[in-house]
Amino acid sequence: MTTDPAPTDDLLTGVVPVAPTIFTDDEELDLDGQRRVCDHLIDAGVDGICILANYSEQFSLTDAERRAVLETTLDQVAGRVAVCVTTSHFSSRIAAERSREAARLGADMVMLMPPFVGATIQVGGHGVLDYFRTVADGLRVPIMVQDAPMSPTRLPVELITELAGTVEAITHVKVEVPRAAAKISELGRHADVLPGLFDGEEAITLIPDLQAGAVGTMSSSSASRELVDILRSWQSGDRDGAEQQWETLLPLLHYENRQCGPAAAKAILAEGGVIASERTRSPFPGLDEPTRTTLVRLARRRELFALNWA
Repeated sequence: MTTDPAPTDDLLTGVVPVAPTIFTDDEELDLDGQRRVCDHLIDAGVDGICILANYSEQFSLTDAERRAVLETTLDQVAGRVAVCVTTSHFSSRIAAERSREAARLGADMVMLMPPFVGATIQVGGHGVLDYFRTVADGLRVPIMVQDAPMSPTRLPVELITELAGTVEAITHVKVEVPRAAAKISELGRHADVLPGLFDGEEAITLIPDLQAGAVGTMSSSSASRELVDILRSWQSGDRDGAEQQWETLLPLLHYENRQCGPAAAKAILAEGGVIASERTRSPFPGLDEPTRTTLVRLARRRELFALNWA
């Protein structure tokens, strides 16, 4: 059964891709390339841009580099679309400082995973509540909670709804765990406190998630225009058309998700001339040649906007 959430005028919905952090071939920040990615995504019709996420290689950046990417992005976007800044950190104090800085500089939203370190250091439900209360204290922008499989700190539906019910700033959740549609459907029963239901994972479950009540998707930057077209079809009531568009795109999305990871978007953007280098920062691996060749072939068959924008 399809669930149609009630629209909220100022609620961020639609396509909000994660922008990769662009490096030169010698692994220095390429801020000019970062600006071009912003312009490319805005021309693709996205509703917002997320930066400093895991798919942005945030784990490879210094604090000064994070600040440079944040300031560059906000300057280039200049209010044309919303900017969501990932501010995750195990320390609630540091996460709160990052979030307040992002808001002060002009971000429209912050996104955080629950606190964890590695595969074994996790936090219980009361600790998660305290963490997000600390982050939200004095914060003037909404929070998106990231429910990601890489975190051993689990977020059951009951905890997410308790978070949204007690921390007013929490308006969104990005669900990218197995059986995402079922979880989104359960969360949809609490739309009065949590209206902003997003999926992720390169949109490989997008149509089931929209049917369950998702109002947006946060994928990579590989196929942003194509995902915009799918969402616009869905929002206009052309559900069959949206499903057909998604099915056409799905082999590429699945290949990116299962075979490539964060390096895929950089490879496609470099292939299309949006950025000069697809370099990832060591020791994070780039794509081997056979994998890259298959990725580009799948992208070209679908005539991706990213390959032709430049």
